[in-house]
Amino acid sequence: MPHFITLTLVEWIDMFNRKKYKDIIIDNLIFCVKNKCLVIHAYVIMPNHIHMIVSSSNNTSLSKLIGDFKRYTARILYKTLVFDKTESRRNWLLWVIETEGRKSSSNKNIKVWRHENHPVALDNSFITQQRITYIHQNPVKAGICYTAEDYVYSSARVYAGEAGVMDVEVLG
Repeated sequence: MPHFITLTLVEWIDMFNRKKYKDIIIDNLIFCVKNKCLVIHAYVIMPNHIHMIVSSSNNTSLSKLIGDFKRYTARILYKTLVFDKTESRRNWLLWVIETEGRKSSSNKNIKVWRHENHPVALDNSFITQQRITYIHQNPVKAGICYTAEDYVYSSARVYAGEAGVMDVEVLG
């Protein structure tokens, strides 16, 4: 069964306003689809959070899949930030991530993602369509673009019959 989830960066830091960090997310989502039985039905990467509709193609726990994704991307995002001397907000972002890591009981050094994902089971087509629309309209409402299909880091283009930066399993 598909679930709507939201993955939020700690302290709502706006790390995903940079292409390189959004590309890390896309690359790792594609890896999880190909290698970990994650099925992505819809998504949008906003500056400080990600909305997705996801499911598992086998009996793998969705919670485990998302946990693995968050652990791995946290390490890669942090490592990229450490070595990115061109990032103007580097010191501040590192300070937030390292401070949140020290405060966390589950992490020792860094914390990139907030713990909660707020999963919502999508058990009927009305709610599913409502969430897909919400996901795709998110960058429009935030003033990032004029139409949902204009935003590259979203599945809106795929739902409109165009090519996207990654394939999704369209819900119908």
